[in-house]
Amino acid sequence: MSNMRVRARTRLVVVGVAVGVVGAGLGIRVVAEGDVAKYGGVALYTVLVYVLVVLAAPRVRPVVAGAGAFAFSCAVEFLQLSGVTEGPAERSAVVRLALGSTFNAPDLLWYAIGAAVAASAHTWVSGRRAAPERRPGAPRAAVGGRWRGP
Repeated sequence: MSNMRVRARTRLVVVGVAVGVVGAGLGIRVVAEGDVAKYGGVALYTVLVYVLVVLAAPRVRPVVAGAGAFAFSCAVEFLQLSGVTEGPAERSAVVRLALGSTFNAPDLLWYAIGAAVAASAHTWVSGRRAAPERRPGAPRAAVGGRWRGP
């Protein structure tokens, strides 16, 4: 498969994941309430930012995407301290969902959790996809060209 097709397929999968994350973020408010809904949504916000980073740069390493998503989420949270988001958030539900309206320190922890979960899932999926297959009966050294022992 050509490199361009692989990238297009990867981006298509990532768009599907983004739609799923948005659905989960909106759905958590329907099925849960209180802190579970609030902080679950906060963590999913960072997961969505992570997915958008991967959409923009499909070859990004999970740790870099996680750090970027966490940093962006924290920057938005600290922007709320300045009061810049209050007015627009009062006038628009979309702005309120994207930028929030008031600073909440525990959100920073949940941003870290969301970034860590997203990076872990990305690492796991990437590892499964890249794992070489060994033919039954083939010596272990045939996989990746290195001897892996008995």
